Amino acid sequence: MSTKRLLALLSAVVTALALAVLLPASASAAVCGTPWSSGAVYTGGAAVSYNGHNWTAKWWTQNEPPSTGGSGVWADQGPCGGPTGPGPTPTATRTTDPGGFPVSQAQFDQMFPNRNPFYTYQGLLDATSAYPGFAATGSDTVRRQEAAAFLANVSHETGGLLYVVEQNTSNYPHYCDTSQPYGCPAGQAAYYGRGPIQLSWNFNYKAAGDALGLDLLNHPDLVQTDPAVAWKTGLWYWNTQNGPGTMTAHDAMVNGRGFGETIRSINGALECNGNNTAQMQHRISLYQGFVQILGTMPGGNLSC
Repeated sequence: MSTKRLLALLSAVVTALALAVLLPASASAAVCGTPWSSGAVYTGGAAVSYNGHNWTAKWWTQNEPPSTGGSGVWADQGPCGGPTGPGPTPTATRTTDPGGFPVSQAQFDQMFPNRNPFYTYQGLLDATSAYPGFAATGSDTVRRQEAAAFLANVSHETGGLLYVVEQNTSNYPHYCDTSQPYGCPAGQAAYYGRGPIQLSWNFNYKAAGDALGLDLLNHPDLVQTDPAVAWKTGLWYWNTQNGPGTMTAHDAMVNGRGFGETIRSINGALECNGNNTAQMQHRISLYQGFVQILGTMPGGNLSC
């Protein structure tokens, strides 16, 4: 082979190698997840495949095919191909790494040894995606204190996470405010207390549902059938509602106002100002026990 032809061949090889480095390799499609089913109920973070793409649900959905239009309930995770597999890992699921939720599964089980199986730890983790600042704001101590404060209050409200719905059924018809323009489409007795902070009244179901992207006004039963939805309604109140207090319970904990102010935000004068010290003290005792489980101190201003 002549020197000229050899140099030309070497030049072609070098050019081909350079292009191989500079040009991106064609990406192979991800493995398709479990096919979407019209009859299945999906909660936030659920992964499916549909029309050659993987999708994850943003919140509860049923009979809504994955699409980027409409209600926007599905998030497109990109094209997929090949055999059906486990699908992508839901991005909304929170983990218990050092920078994540400051309560482990074991600690949660220790706090609620007799809880109703409905109140799952994974449901709580899934619900935190709706309020990413919850138990994730401030120092590690503040984060643990807020998690303990929330769980202590919900433990008090539900008998240690035993009750999913309000036990006094005679109260059920009272929670329909007919003066609201949207009325009570699910029925006059449909808006009784449900979930970890016992969401009640038609206007609260509507407000919580609007904030969470869920139709709780027409489907209040979701709060007692979907663990993540139940936890989300509790976090909705904790993070956004002052209640009878002057600030949200979240703000009380992250701004140093103390556990006592969370009691005021939840039950106000019914327990504070000396009106029911036994109930108030029960909440405080739970909080003190929970911060001990989480390896931190309760801080000041425990009573209201």
